Amino acid sequence: MINWRTDLEFLTEFGLFVAKAVTLVVALLVVLSALISAAQKGKGEQEPEGELRVKRLNDVYRKLHESVRAKMLGAQARKAWEKQQKKQHKAEQKEEKKKANLKSEDPEPRDKPRVFVLDFDGDIKASETDSLRKCITAVLGVADSERDEVVVRLESGGGMVHSYGLAAAQLDRIRVKGLSLTVCVDKVAASGGYMMACVADRIVASPFAILGSIGVVAQLPNFHRLLKKNDVDVEILTAGEHKRTLTVFGENTEKGRKKFQEDLEDTHVLFKDYVGERRPGLDVSAVATGDIWFGRRALEVNLIDEIKTSDEYLIEACERADVISINYRHKKSLPEKLGLAASGALEHTVMRLLSVFRNQKIQ
Repeated sequence: MINWRTDLEFLTEFGLFVAKAVTLVVALLVVLSALISAAQKGKGEQEPEGELRVKRLNDVYRKLHESVRAKMLGAQARKAWEKQQKKQHKAEQKEEKKKANLKSEDPEPRDKPRVFVLDFDGDIKASETDSLRKCITAVLGVADSERDEVVVRLESGGGMVHSYGLAAAQLDRIRVKGLSLTVCVDKVAASGGYMMACVADRIVASPFAILGSIGVVAQLPNFHRLLKKNDVDVEILTAGEHKRTLTVFGENTEKGRKKFQEDLEDTHVLFKDYVGERRPGLDVSAVATGDIWFGRRALEVNLIDEIKTSDEYLIEACERADVISINYRHKKSLPEKLGLAASGALEHTVMRLLSVFRNQKIQ
Protein backbone atom coordinates (compact mmCIF):
# COMPACT_ATOMS: atom_id res chain seq x y z
CA MET A 1 0.00 0.00 0.00
CA ILE A 2 1.28 3.46 -0.93
CA ASN A 3 1.34 6.36 1.49
CA TRP A 4 0.02 9.07 -0.86
CA ARG A 5 0.52 11.81 1.70
CA THR A 6 4.22 10.98 2.09
CA ASP A 7 4.72 10.73 -1.66
CA LEU A 8 3.03 14.05 -2.31
CA GLU A 9 4.96 15.77 0.46
CA PHE A 10 8.20 14.42 -0.95
CA LEU A 11 7.31 15.52 -4.47
CA THR A 12 6.31 18.96 -3.26
CA GLU A 13 9.53 19.47 -1.29
CA PHE A 14 11.62 18.09 -4.13
CA GLY A 15 9.83 20.31 -6.64
CA LEU A 16 10.38 23.39 -4.52
CA PHE A 17 14.07 22.56 -4.12
CA VAL A 18 14.54 22.07 -7.87
CA ALA A 19 12.55 25.23 -8.65
CA LYS A 20 14.78 27.26 -6.32
CA ALA A 21 17.92 25.78 -7.82
CA VAL A 22 16.78 26.44 -11.37
CA THR A 23 15.70 29.97 -10.46
CA LEU A 24 19.14 30.67 -9.03
CA VAL A 25 20.88 29.30 -12.11
CA VAL A 26 18.62 31.28 -14.46
CA ALA A 27 19.22 34.46 -12.45
CA LEU A 28 22.98 33.97 -12.63
CA LEU A 29 22.82 33.33 -16.38
CA VAL A 30 20.70 36.44 -16.93
CA VAL A 31 23.15 38.59 -15.00
CA LEU A 32 26.10 37.07 -16.85
CA SER A 33 24.36 37.56 -20.21
CA ALA A 34 23.65 41.21 -19.39
CA LEU A 35 27.30 41.80 -18.43
CA ILE A 36 28.57 40.13 -21.62
CA SER A 37 26.06 42.02 -23.76
CA ALA A 38 27.08 45.34 -22.17
CA ALA A 39 30.75 44.53 -22.73
CA GLN A 40 30.13 43.73 -26.40
CA LYS A 41 28.21 46.96 -26.92
CA GLY A 42 30.98 48.87 -25.18
CA LYS A 43 33.48 47.44 -27.67
CA GLY A 44 31.21 48.39 -30.54
CA GLU A 45 30.97 44.81 -31.77
CA GLN A 46 28.37 44.04 -34.41
CA GLU A 47 25.79 41.33 -33.93
CA PRO A 48 26.97 37.98 -35.33
CA GLU A 49 25.85 37.32 -38.87
CA GLY A 50 24.32 34.11 -40.09
CA GLU A 51 25.46 31.45 -42.49
CA LEU A 52 23.94 29.64 -45.45
CA ARG A 53 23.89 25.87 -45.05
CA VAL A 54 23.63 23.73 -48.18
CA LYS A 55 23.01 19.99 -48.05
CA ARG A 56 22.40 17.48 -50.82
CA LEU A 57 19.40 15.42 -49.71
CA ASN A 58 20.10 12.70 -52.29
CA ASP A 59 23.15 11.77 -50.20
CA VAL A 60 21.21 11.96 -46.93
CA TYR A 61 18.51 9.54 -48.10
CA ARG A 62 21.07 7.25 -49.76
CA LYS A 63 23.04 6.94 -46.51
CA LEU A 64 19.86 6.06 -44.63
CA HIS A 65 19.07 3.30 -47.11
CA GLU A 66 22.65 2.02 -47.07
CA SER A 67 22.70 1.97 -43.26
CA VAL A 68 19.62 -0.26 -43.09
CA ARG A 69 20.88 -2.49 -45.91
CA ALA A 70 24.24 -2.97 -44.18
CA LYS A 71 22.57 -3.98 -40.90
CA MET A 72 20.55 -6.65 -42.72
CA LEU A 73 23.63 -8.41 -44.14
CA GLY A 74 25.82 -10.95 -42.43
CA ALA A 75 29.27 -9.99 -41.19
CA GLN A 76 31.22 -11.15 -44.28
CA ALA A 77 28.63 -9.96 -46.76
CA ARG A 78 28.44 -6.58 -45.02
CA LYS A 79 32.21 -6.17 -45.13
CA ALA A 80 32.32 -6.94 -48.86
CA TRP A 81 29.34 -4.68 -49.55
CA GLU A 82 30.84 -1.76 -47.59
CA LYS A 83 34.10 -2.16 -49.49
CA GLN A 84 32.22 -2.05 -52.78
CA GLN A 85 30.27 1.02 -51.67
CA LYS A 86 33.43 2.89 -50.67
CA LYS A 87 34.98 2.10 -54.02
CA GLN A 88 31.87 3.30 -55.85
CA HIS A 89 31.63 6.52 -53.80
CA LYS A 90 35.30 7.23 -54.37
CA ALA A 91 34.83 6.85 -58.12
CA GLU A 92 31.80 9.17 -58.02
CA GLN A 93 33.72 11.82 -56.06
CA LYS A 94 36.62 11.57 -58.50
CA GLU A 95 34.26 12.08 -61.42
CA GLU A 96 32.59 15.07 -59.75
CA LYS A 97 35.96 16.62 -58.98
CA LYS A 98 37.02 16.11 -62.59
CA LYS A 99 33.91 17.90 -63.83
CA ALA A 100 34.38 20.73 -61.34
CA ASN A 101 37.94 21.30 -62.58
CA LEU A 102 36.87 21.64 -66.20
CA LYS A 103 37.18 25.27 -67.26
CA SER A 104 35.34 26.11 -70.42
CA GLU A 105 33.42 29.06 -71.81
CA ASP A 106 30.67 26.61 -72.69
CA PRO A 107 30.22 24.57 -69.50
CA GLU A 108 28.94 21.02 -69.64
CA PRO A 109 25.16 20.93 -69.30
CA ARG A 110 23.71 19.43 -66.13
CA ASP A 111 22.36 15.90 -66.35
CA LYS A 112 19.54 16.52 -63.88
CA PRO A 113 17.33 19.44 -62.88
CA ARG A 114 17.63 20.71 -59.32
CA VAL A 115 15.04 20.90 -56.56
CA PHE A 116 15.85 23.53 -53.94
CA VAL A 117 14.29 22.78 -50.54
CA LEU A 118 13.56 25.63 -48.12
CA ASP A 119 12.01 25.42 -44.64
CA PHE A 120 9.65 27.82 -42.88
CA ASP A 121 8.48 27.19 -39.31
CA GLY A 122 6.24 30.14 -38.53
CA ASP A 123 5.41 31.70 -35.20
CA ILE A 124 2.88 34.49 -34.58
CA LYS A 125 5.33 37.13 -35.88
CA ALA A 126 6.59 35.05 -38.83
CA SER A 127 10.06 35.53 -37.38
CA GLU A 128 11.75 33.28 -39.96
CA THR A 129 10.82 35.63 -42.82
CA ASP A 130 14.27 37.21 -42.84
CA SER A 131 15.97 33.81 -43.15
CA LEU A 132 13.48 32.81 -45.87
CA ARG A 133 14.25 36.04 -47.74
CA LYS A 134 17.98 35.29 -47.76
CA CYS A 135 17.45 31.70 -48.90
CA ILE A 136 15.18 32.80 -51.75
CA THR A 137 17.67 35.45 -52.84
CA ALA A 138 20.41 32.80 -52.92
CA VAL A 139 18.27 30.36 -54.92
CA LEU A 140 17.10 32.93 -57.46
CA GLY A 141 20.74 33.75 -58.21
CA VAL A 142 21.53 30.20 -59.40
CA ALA A 143 18.24 28.51 -60.36
CA ASP A 144 17.19 27.77 -63.92
CA SER A 145 13.55 28.76 -64.38
CA GLU A 146 13.08 26.26 -67.21
CA ARG A 147 14.31 23.17 -65.33
CA ASP A 148 14.54 23.76 -61.59
CA GLU A 149 11.93 23.69 -58.82
CA VAL A 150 11.63 25.19 -55.35
CA VAL A 151 9.99 23.21 -52.55
CA VAL A 152 9.02 24.92 -49.29
CA ARG A 153 8.33 22.73 -46.26
CA LEU A 154 5.87 24.97 -44.48
CA GLU A 155 4.52 24.76 -40.93
CA SER A 156 2.51 27.64 -39.50
CA GLY A 157 -0.74 28.31 -37.71
CA GLY A 158 -0.67 31.96 -38.79
CA GLY A 159 -0.20 35.21 -36.94
CA MET A 160 0.13 38.93 -37.66
CA VAL A 161 -1.31 40.02 -41.00
CA HIS A 162 1.55 42.30 -42.03
CA SER A 163 4.20 39.74 -41.03
CA TYR A 164 2.66 36.92 -43.03
CA GLY A 165 1.86 39.27 -45.88
CA LEU A 166 5.60 39.92 -46.21
CA ALA A 167 6.44 36.22 -45.93
CA ALA A 168 3.94 35.41 -48.71
CA ALA A 169 5.39 38.21 -50.82
CA GLN A 170 8.81 36.56 -50.54
CA LEU A 171 7.35 33.37 -52.03
CA ASP A 172 5.75 35.46 -54.76
CA ARG A 173 9.30 36.38 -55.88
CA ILE A 174 9.82 32.74 -56.86
CA ARG A 175 6.76 32.68 -59.11
CA VAL A 176 7.62 36.04 -60.65
CA LYS A 177 10.96 34.54 -61.76
CA GLY A 178 9.09 31.71 -63.47
CA LEU A 179 10.30 28.95 -61.16
CA SER A 180 7.97 26.08 -60.27
CA LEU A 181 6.99 26.35 -56.59
CA THR A 182 5.65 23.50 -54.46
CA VAL A 183 4.61 23.84 -50.82
CA CYS A 184 4.61 20.74 -48.59
CA VAL A 185 2.54 20.84 -45.40
CA ASP A 186 3.02 18.00 -42.93
CA LYS A 187 1.21 19.48 -39.91
CA VAL A 188 -0.45 22.86 -40.35
CA ALA A 189 -0.77 25.77 -42.77
CA ALA A 190 -3.64 27.84 -41.45
CA SER A 191 -4.58 31.51 -41.67
CA GLY A 192 -1.33 33.34 -42.48
CA GLY A 193 0.27 29.94 -43.08
CA TYR A 194 -2.27 29.22 -45.82
CA MET A 195 -1.75 32.73 -47.20
CA MET A 196 1.82 31.62 -47.85
CA ALA A 197 0.89 28.15 -49.11
CA CYS A 198 -1.60 29.42 -51.68
CA VAL A 199 1.21 31.19 -53.55
CA ALA A 200 2.54 27.82 -54.72
CA ASP A 201 1.80 26.23 -58.08
CA ARG A 202 1.10 23.04 -56.15
CA ILE A 203 0.23 22.34 -52.50
CA VAL A 204 1.00 18.90 -51.10
CA ALA A 205 -0.24 17.95 -47.62
CA SER A 206 -0.24 14.93 -45.32
CA PRO A 207 -3.58 13.21 -44.63
CA PHE A 208 -4.24 14.96 -41.30
CA ALA A 209 -2.50 18.28 -41.89
CA ILE A 210 -4.61 21.30 -40.87
CA LEU A 211 -5.34 23.79 -43.64
CA GLY A 212 -7.54 26.80 -44.26
CA SER A 213 -8.69 29.14 -41.50
CA ILE A 214 -9.13 31.89 -44.08
CA GLY A 215 -10.38 34.52 -41.70
CA VAL A 216 -9.26 37.38 -39.47
CA VAL A 217 -9.47 37.62 -35.70
CA ALA A 218 -8.55 40.27 -33.14
CA GLN A 219 -9.14 40.43 -29.41
CA LEU A 220 -8.04 42.61 -26.52
CA PRO A 221 -8.99 42.95 -22.87
CA ASN A 222 -10.52 46.14 -21.52
CA PHE A 223 -9.89 47.28 -17.94
CA HIS A 224 -11.97 50.44 -18.05
CA ARG A 225 -14.65 49.31 -15.56
CA LEU A 226 -12.03 47.98 -13.13
CA LEU A 227 -10.10 51.26 -13.27
CA LYS A 228 -13.27 53.29 -12.92
CA LYS A 229 -14.31 51.25 -9.88
CA ASN A 230 -10.99 52.14 -8.24
CA ASP A 231 -11.20 55.81 -9.24
CA VAL A 232 -8.39 55.57 -11.80
CA ASP A 233 -8.67 57.82 -14.84
CA VAL A 234 -6.98 57.10 -18.16
CA GLU A 235 -6.42 59.97 -20.59
CA ILE A 236 -6.18 58.99 -24.27
CA LEU A 237 -5.38 61.88 -26.58
CA THR A 238 -5.48 61.44 -30.35
CA ALA A 239 -5.27 63.52 -33.49
CA GLY A 240 -7.33 61.88 -36.19
CA GLU A 241 -10.83 60.48 -35.88
CA HIS A 242 -9.80 56.83 -36.14
CA LYS A 243 -6.35 56.94 -34.60
CA ARG A 244 -7.74 54.79 -31.77
CA THR A 245 -10.90 52.73 -32.05
CA LEU A 246 -10.78 50.07 -29.31
CA THR A 247 -8.39 50.50 -26.38
CA VAL A 248 -7.25 48.44 -23.40
CA PHE A 249 -7.73 51.07 -20.68
CA GLY A 250 -10.13 53.64 -22.13
CA GLU A 251 -13.89 53.45 -22.49
CA ASN A 252 -14.79 51.79 -25.77
CA THR A 253 -17.72 53.14 -27.80
CA GLU A 254 -20.08 51.55 -30.31
CA LYS A 255 -18.64 53.85 -32.97
CA GLY A 256 -15.14 52.58 -32.18
CA ARG A 257 -16.30 48.96 -32.27
CA LYS A 258 -17.99 49.50 -35.62
CA LYS A 259 -14.85 50.99 -37.13
CA PHE A 260 -12.71 48.19 -35.73
CA GLN A 261 -15.06 45.59 -37.21
CA GLU A 262 -14.97 47.37 -40.58
CA ASP A 263 -11.18 47.16 -40.55
CA LEU A 264 -11.37 43.43 -39.83
CA GLU A 265 -13.86 42.91 -42.66
CA ASP A 266 -11.64 44.84 -45.08
CA THR A 267 -8.63 42.75 -44.11
CA HIS A 268 -10.71 39.62 -44.69
CA VAL A 269 -11.65 40.83 -48.17
CA LEU A 270 -7.98 41.42 -48.99
CA PHE A 271 -7.14 37.94 -47.70
CA LYS A 272 -9.85 36.32 -49.83
CA ASP A 273 -8.81 38.25 -52.92
CA TYR A 274 -5.19 37.21 -52.40
CA VAL A 275 -6.13 33.52 -52.14
CA GLY A 276 -8.54 33.72 -55.07
CA GLU A 277 -5.92 35.26 -57.38
CA ARG A 278 -3.42 32.51 -56.63
CA ARG A 279 -5.83 29.58 -56.65
CA PRO A 280 -8.36 30.45 -59.35
CA GLY A 281 -9.97 26.99 -59.21
CA LEU A 282 -10.91 27.46 -55.55
CA ASP A 283 -14.41 28.52 -54.48
CA VAL A 284 -13.16 31.18 -52.06
CA SER A 285 -16.60 32.16 -50.81
CA ALA A 286 -17.20 28.57 -49.68
CA VAL A 287 -13.93 28.15 -47.76
CA ALA A 288 -13.23 31.68 -46.49
CA THR A 289 -15.35 31.17 -43.39
CA GLY A 290 -12.52 30.75 -40.92
CA ASP A 291 -13.06 26.96 -40.87
CA ILE A 292 -10.20 24.49 -41.03
CA TRP A 293 -9.95 21.26 -43.03
CA PHE A 294 -7.81 18.20 -42.52
CA GLY A 295 -5.72 17.00 -45.46
CA ARG A 296 -8.20 14.70 -47.19
CA ARG A 297 -11.09 17.09 -46.67
CA ALA A 298 -8.90 19.95 -47.90
CA LEU A 299 -8.32 18.02 -51.11
CA GLU A 300 -12.06 17.66 -51.64
CA VAL A 301 -12.60 21.45 -51.49
CA ASN A 302 -9.49 22.17 -53.60
CA LEU A 303 -7.47 23.85 -50.84
CA ILE A 304 -4.62 21.48 -51.78
CA ASP A 305 -3.64 19.45 -54.84
CA GLU A 306 -2.27 16.17 -53.50
CA ILE A 307 -2.11 14.00 -50.38
CA LYS A 308 1.50 13.17 -49.63
CA THR A 309 4.06 13.81 -46.91
CA SER A 310 7.10 15.98 -47.63
CA ASP A 311 9.34 12.91 -47.21
CA GLU A 312 7.47 11.03 -49.91
CA TYR A 313 7.62 14.00 -52.25
CA LEU A 314 11.34 14.62 -51.77
CA ILE A 315 12.39 10.96 -51.96
CA GLU A 316 10.54 10.69 -55.27
CA ALA A 317 12.20 13.94 -56.40
CA CYS A 318 15.62 12.40 -55.72
CA GLU A 319 14.97 9.92 -58.53
CA ARG A 320 14.67 12.68 -61.11
CA ALA A 321 16.69 15.59 -59.74
CA ASP A 322 19.47 16.80 -57.48
CA VAL A 323 17.61 17.75 -54.29
CA ILE A 324 19.40 20.48 -52.36
CA SER A 325 18.35 21.75 -48.93
CA ILE A 326 19.19 25.39 -48.18
CA ASN A 327 18.88 26.94 -44.73
CA TYR A 328 20.01 30.26 -43.33
CA ARG A 329 20.77 30.31 -39.63
CA HIS A 330 21.75 33.30 -37.55
CA LYS A 331 24.81 32.75 -35.40
CA LYS A 332 23.74 33.09 -31.80
CA SER A 333 25.65 35.40 -29.52
CA LEU A 334 26.91 34.14 -26.16
CA PRO A 335 24.05 35.81 -24.20
CA GLU A 336 21.52 34.13 -26.51
CA LYS A 337 23.19 30.75 -26.04
CA LEU A 338 23.13 31.17 -22.27
CA GLY A 339 19.47 32.17 -22.38
CA LEU A 340 18.59 29.11 -24.48
CA ALA A 341 20.53 26.88 -22.09
CA ALA A 342 18.62 28.27 -19.10
CA SER A 343 15.29 27.88 -20.90
CA GLY A 344 16.12 24.31 -21.87
CA ALA A 345 17.13 23.42 -18.30
CA LEU A 346 13.90 24.84 -16.89
CA GLU A 347 11.75 23.03 -19.47
CA HIS A 348 13.57 19.74 -18.84
CA THR A 349 13.10 20.07 -15.07
CA VAL A 350 9.38 20.79 -15.36
CA MET A 351 8.84 17.84 -17.71
CA ARG A 352 10.76 15.53 -15.39
CA LEU A 353 8.64 16.58 -12.42
CA LEU A 354 5.43 15.99 -14.36
CA SER A 355 6.69 12.58 -15.46
CA VAL A 356 7.60 11.56 -11.89
CA PHE A 357 4.22 12.72 -10.56
CA ARG A 358 2.37 10.86 -13.30
CA ASN A 359 4.29 7.63 -12.61
CA GLN A 360 3.53 7.94 -8.90
CA LYS A 361 -0.19 8.20 -9.63
CA ILE A 362 -0.07 5.17 -11.91
CA GLN A 363 1.52 3.10 -9.15
